[in-house]
Amino acid sequence: MIRILVADDHTLVREGLKQILQSAADFQVAGEASNGLEVLAQLKQEQWDVLLLDMSMPGRSGIELIKQIKEEKPRLPILVLTMHGEQQYAIRAFKAGVAGYLTKESASAELVSAVRKVASGGVYVSVAIAEKLALNLSPQTEELPHQRLSDREFDVFRRLVSGQTVSEIGDALSVSVKTVSTHKTRILQKMEMQNQTELIRYAISHNLVDDIGATE
Repeated sequence: MIRILVADDHTLVREGLKQILQSAADFQVAGEASNGLEVLAQLKQEQWDVLLLDMSMPGRSGIELIKQIKEEKPRLPILVLTMHGEQQYAIRAFKAGVAGYLTKESASAELVSAVRKVASGGVYVSVAIAEKLALNLSPQTEELPHQRLSDREFDVFRRLVSGQTVSEIGDALSVSVKTVSTHKTRILQKMEMQNQTELIRYAISHNLVDDIGATE
C-alpha cells in the first residue's frame, strides 16, 4: 500500500485529489495538510511513501519548503502538483529535490501514474513540462532576467507581481519588512528594472503571475 500525504491549501482540491487517488486499490491517502507548517508536522509524526505537494500554500511554501523537507526526509519522494506551467518553476523544483512535477491541468490517469512512478523511485515529468524543459536546454543568446534571481528572490518576486505588499510578504515568509525591501532592491537591480510596475509587466509577458496574493 502506498501511503500518500496530500498538501494543498484548497479543501475542494484536496477532496478531489483524494477521490482520484483512492480509486487506485494500492493507494491510501492517509493524511492532509493545508500549509507548509502542517506538512512538516505530519512528516515528523508519521512515515509516508509519497508527498503530493502544492507549491503555493500559505506560510512556508515553494522551493524553501521542498529544500527543508529533503533535508529532514531525504528519501521521501515529492510529487509537485501546481498551477505553474512555466519551466522556471519546474527547473527550480527539480534542483531542490522533487521526484516529479505535474500541472493541475493534468488528467487523473496521469496523476495516478506519476504517484506510482515516484513511489517506486523513479522521476516523473509531464509531456508538456518535458517539452518546455527541453526548450530551456537549447542554446540561448542570453539568460532571461528572472533566471538571475536566487530561489528566495524568485519567491519574493512572484509575490510582488501577484499583488502582495512588502508587509504581507514579510509575514508570509517570517522575515522583516527591511529584509523584504532589500530583496526587492536586489531583484530590481538583477533584472535591470526601475520599479514594481516594470516587474509586473515582465511577469505577465512571461507567464509568471499566479494567484498567490489571493490565497494567502
